[in-house]
Amino acid sequence: MKKKINIGIDASRNKSGGAKIHLIGILNDIQLKNNINEVHVWSYNDLLNELPDFPWLKKHCSLNTELPLLRQLYWQNKVLPKELKKNNVDILLNTDAGSVCYFKPSIVMSRDMLSYEPGEMKRFGFSFARLRLLALKYVQKKSLLNADGVIFLTEYASAIIQNFTGKIKNYKIINHGISDEFRIDKDYASKSNSKLQFLYVSNVSFYKHQWNVVEAFSKIPGREFKLTLAGGLGAGKAKKLLEKSINKSEKNIELTGHIKHEDVPKLLKDSDIFIFASSCENMPNTLVEAMASGIPIACSNRGPMPEILRDGGIYFDPENVDSIKDALELMINDTEMRLKLATKSKHYSNDYSWKICSEKTFNYLSEIYYNFHKKYDE
Repeated sequence: MKKKINIGIDASRNKSGGAKIHLIGILNDIQLKNNINEVHVWSYNDLLNELPDFPWLKKHCSLNTELPLLRQLYWQNKVLPKELKKNNVDILLNTDAGSVCYFKPSIVMSRDMLSYEPGEMKRFGFSFARLRLLALKYVQKKSLLNADGVIFLTEYASAIIQNFTGKIKNYKIINHGISDEFRIDKDYASKSNSKLQFLYVSNVSFYKHQWNVVEAFSKIPGREFKLTLAGGLGAGKAKKLLEKSINKSEKNIELTGHIKHEDVPKLLKDSDIFIFASSCENMPNTLVEAMASGIPIACSNRGPMPEILRDGGIYFDPENVDSIKDALELMINDTEMRLKLATKSKHYSNDYSWKICSEKTFNYLSEIYYNFHKKYDE
């Protein structure tokens, strides 16, 4: 009989919405196998409080994430390994490839893409943000190559990142899932073309291109359309570019500011066409959520977006205003096509669930653990 294992998860730096949702999703939908004894999670109190309560789930408060980065890294490198041994953890899942915890055996999850896309890096000019991304790239390389297994979220991310790191011997593609509240039962595409409402959900950043979307939307003649930009308003040059494009526009454009994840399904339900204009993603979570809702989608042709959406949307170049405008007008003018595309993308979204993601993740952890000990026992 195989040994029952204790799994550790380092989520001490899971700050992004996608990282939090992923952790909650895989723990809520875990099908605890006979070979798993306990799951131990290290994170900060706010995230730990959002995790489900199970007898087998042990929550540990990590170092305060408001402390300086060097203190956090010291804790991860020196203190966390001792915590893992103290709690008899057999294998560690690092949910951030920027980890400096080199516990054995371990699996590292790759989430970031900005550091690996040269064109995207250039948008930051000579700045602290760019230097940080460059440093992160090399920290992640060491972490990925030191790990006994690697999780990539898409085939695209796997290929691009391995162009930099070199071939990684043991890795698995495990897509993120979708929460059930996004699986909305509504026929978006049959609505009249006269007053369509457009929605783009994203924080404001260089690679999100909201200003191009606003300019393209503003060029569409006639009709009383509305564009809602939901998400953090950003800062610096990206924010200024967006503000400038909105001030020039005479169309109905709404900025919501930060929005809670649980409020996004209602926004999707109240909208008719979803826009996704990012040029850099590892796993486009908001795109997959829109797919599940059944809303017709106009989408960026960059990164992993065609891998995820397939032929379930209309594509455009996010840096070309006329390309975006043409895609939106095509959506507006062809109701039958909108219905067809929405039906396809909703069907494709069935491939993305937290149950599938959880099962693949914990099966992979078990596989790596047993293979690691088999190799060293021989």
